[in-house]
Amino acid sequence: MSETSGLSPGTAALAFRMLRERGVIASTHGRRSRVAQLPALPRPVGGPGVPSGVRDLSTASPDPLLLPDIGALLSPDLYEPALYDSESVHPALARVMRTQFAADGIVGPLTATNGALDAMERILAATVRPGETVVVEDPQWVSSLSLLRVLQLEVAPVPVDDEGLDPGALAAVLASRHCSALVLTPRAQNPRGSVMSEARAAALRAVVAQHPDLMVIEDDHAAPITDTPAATVTTDRRRWAVIRSMSKALGPDLRLAVTASDRDTADRVQGRMLLGPGWVSHFTQRIVAAALSDERSLDAVRHATEVYRQRRSALVAALAAYGIAAHGASGLNVLVPVHEEAAVTAHLMTKGWAVRPGEGFRLGTPPFIRVTTARLDPVDAVHLAADISEAVDGGTRRRDE
Repeated sequence: MSETSGLSPGTAALAFRMLRERGVIASTHGRRSRVAQLPALPRPVGGPGVPSGVRDLSTASPDPLLLPDIGALLSPDLYEPALYDSESVHPALARVMRTQFAADGIVGPLTATNGALDAMERILAATVRPGETVVVEDPQWVSSLSLLRVLQLEVAPVPVDDEGLDPGALAAVLASRHCSALVLTPRAQNPRGSVMSEARAAALRAVVAQHPDLMVIEDDHAAPITDTPAATVTTDRRRWAVIRSMSKALGPDLRLAVTASDRDTADRVQGRMLLGPGWVSHFTQRIVAAALSDERSLDAVRHATEVYRQRRSALVAALAAYGIAAHGASGLNVLVPVHEEAAVTAHLMTKGWAVRPGEGFRLGTPPFIRVTTARLDPVDAVHLAADISEAVDGGTRRRDE
């Protein structure tokens, strides 16, 4: 470049470095630089405000009425001072989470972070270098894609179905590109709601076994409110991490996730955290440990899990009555395939429903809308399904009675 532009090699190198730092280009050691796949600015996490009188089904938040009463757990002895030499994960929380992970065959050192996305950022920053490629699900959570852009990472999309990643497509991607990490969601995949079965997990384990240096990261963000068994791809891996967040079950404002991982990853993440925030508040950790050990709180979580299942199922069934095959096996969302996202979302807005277009989630998959059903009553699901049918094909479909 310096020869063709007349610039000095130092100036050309500086220009490339600035472009990399801004996410405009991506490069790896020994390879040519190329324009980054993701936009130079992060994708917006939230859309415009929802107008008055419109039901907000666009934000994947839990129903606040279904969250446990955390205030009831507060007691004079809950707070105890934590000093600089305290364990980063409070022993009470470590006991509870170690038991939960072990019940699913996941054993490794624990780290606590301020939510699942914070854990994801710290793990990727500790294990993957800028310009390297990360395998992701397609469609993928918007915030995750934004994070990858900020970290200057390239993405290799692999399609998902109702059981998660397509093993054949994953094998093809790993055979054709050098990938440093794989990020997948075993349950409550956002936006599709996929649930990884044990058979699918076994097939994926066979694929990644051919790539022993691949970092495998599972974002099990909604684990406490999923009614399906846990399956994992991380078994017998050298480099791995499984993230479990408390946000969907206990409330987003607690800002706590616990990760089990290999020792090297745990040490890297915790070591870097000590140079920043230091640790997640032990007061918060003790509250979460108390909630995960309290029968009333656990009953509330189990009740919420069942209500979320009923609300998802109600919309999927209501859409099926119009011949629309939607997807939502777990979690808080239902994915509805459409031909024109903008037209459908605009039509639904006029009917009083705000939903999320799939554009920000998609890398190569067909259009869709995401409907968050966390606060959608089954009776209202019938009316929403009718409005979606009208938006999709002008109401030409008739509901099967």
